[in-house]
Amino acid sequence: MTRQIISTWSSVAAIVITSCAGDVLLSRAMKQVGDVGELWHRTGVLNVIGRIVRNPWFICGVLCMTLAFYSLLFALSWNDVSLIGPAAAALTFIANAIAAKTFLHERVDRRRWIAALLVAGGVILLAA
Repeated sequence: MTRQIISTWSSVAAIVITSCAGDVLLSRAMKQVGDVGELWHRTGVLNVIGRIVRNPWFICGVLCMTLAFYSLLFALSWNDVSLIGPAAAALTFIANAIAAKTFLHERVDRRRWIAALLVAGGVILLAA
């Protein structure tokens, strides 16, 4: 039983960490690229695609999101979807709020922090 609990929460942690890292890296890349709509009208779609694909933060973000996807597949092959799905989604929401504040210096308002705390409470209830 203990081994299954460790594998469950280790797989959830892998999903959360890689998904959050991917979100942060992709957000940073797209902020560097700029307004895609404006660039598209000004320089064309091929230039926009080239600019995005050449951004190293974008490449790292896509790799992290790929790892998150395969971590999710691995977790679902060993554990119940009724636990993995909600726990990974909820903890990713919390991790994204923290990462947005810490790494991207975004303003995270009080409502988001309250929502994150409520989500954390839900995860605790789910795990009990």
